[in-house]
Amino acid sequence: MRRTGTTRRGALTATGAIAMGAVLAGCGSDGDDEGGGLKGSGHADARTASDRSSAVRSETSLRKKAVGVTASLLGQYENVLATHPATAVGLTPLRDAVRAHAKALAPTGAASLEFVRTRPADGPREAVKALAAAERRAAASHTAALLDAPPELARLLASVAAAASALSYLLTELAKETKA
Repeated sequence: MRRTGTTRRGALTATGAIAMGAVLAGCGSDGDDEGGGLKGSGHADARTASDRSSAVRSETSLRKKAVGVTASLLGQYENVLATHPATAVGLTPLRDAVRAHAKALAPTGAASLEFVRTRPADGPREAVKALAAAERRAAASHTAALLDAPPELARLLASVAAAASALSYLLTELAKETKA
């Protein structure tokens, strides 16, 4: 028969969990005490507002760059689909994913997505391989932008970079199956 109630092991586990929560909460403090005693003063408020506006400009700039990379990639997909219609079955869902990434990365209030079509490689297999390489470059670009991105944008960029890597893999496999 199993013992019911609070056991010593259960009590120690709960105490350890509470202590770990307290330690982690303490590690998450921002250290906002750096104002040199100016906390609450007009000078500190002005500096904070300036920092916020600079962060917003930086985030908008990062988003525009990321959207540019993704829009270029979307243009390459559109071009390959227009030039090699036989690839449509495999490329259409991937293109739709790239379009969704571009919309997610776009700054709020941004205009519609514009992209430039480029000339794809000669054969369908080479065109799909070129798309795989473009996806790898996009993943690298989004990953590099993580260093300067605020936390929320960094999470989005990391997700899009991971998706671009996965799409690159899928395109590489699709290129192997595509007739020359």
